Amino acid sequence: MLTTEDPLVLRSQDTRGVITLTLNRPQAFNALSEALIDALQTEFDLIAKDEVARLVVIRAAGRAFCAGHDLREMRAEPSQAYYERLFAQCGRMMMAIQQLPVPVIAQVQGIATAAGCQLVAMCDLAVAASDSRFAVSGVNLGLFCATPSVALSRNLPRKAAFEMLVTGAFISADEALAKGLINRVAAPGQLDAAVEALVVAIVGKPRVALAMGKALFYRQLELGIEDAYADAGQTMACNMMDDAALEGVQAFIDKRTPNWR
Repeated sequence: MLTTEDPLVLRSQDTRGVITLTLNRPQAFNALSEALIDALQTEFDLIAKDEVARLVVIRAAGRAFCAGHDLREMRAEPSQAYYERLFAQCGRMMMAIQQLPVPVIAQVQGIATAAGCQLVAMCDLAVAASDSRFAVSGVNLGLFCATPSVALSRNLPRKAAFEMLVTGAFISADEALAKGLINRVAAPGQLDAAVEALVVAIVGKPRVALAMGKALFYRQLELGIEDAYADAGQTMACNMMDDAALEGVQAFIDKRTPNWR
């Protein structure tokens, strides 16, 4: 049984530099309380400075990935000033995922609703169990999921995102895959293995290339096409001058495996 002494986020790190963060409020379906948001922010701030870190997996304890904001906490002392602080706090935490120099994978089981669905959308990649479900269901309570809409509209086609936002309806893992919210679907018993397969495909790549590429990927999405190409060209030129890229290209020419340190 979870006690008040248990950490809200469990952290582990393997010898490859793969960090696993586990949301640890299973009794509350891992709802994003202010304390849990703070705990995630703290972890992301540490990872941003960790030169050994290569990849992050965000998973959850219990039957659900994340049921969104903690509604009981939100309703306890309502005021506009409080809500503005809360959503700003959550927005900073979500943006911290995108700003990390390493890829972040969401490992989803059960439900991911409202800000929980937003969390999935903000991760760079997502793998979900076949019986998982996704929704931005605030509208069912009279609250349009405005902050989740930012992440959702940058992952899904506009009409698909808007339908989820105005109906509050759940979609299945297969539908989430088809709409572009997640990358892969696995049988519940194979979820860990499916995530590990994606980790293996990424973690051997040079960290500097992934860091530069991730930053550029999100930056150029917000630019016009001419500025995007200019930024991408500059980034690629800088990347090409890095020792890892020079070694990788030479290894291709020599028909050998790159010797990346």
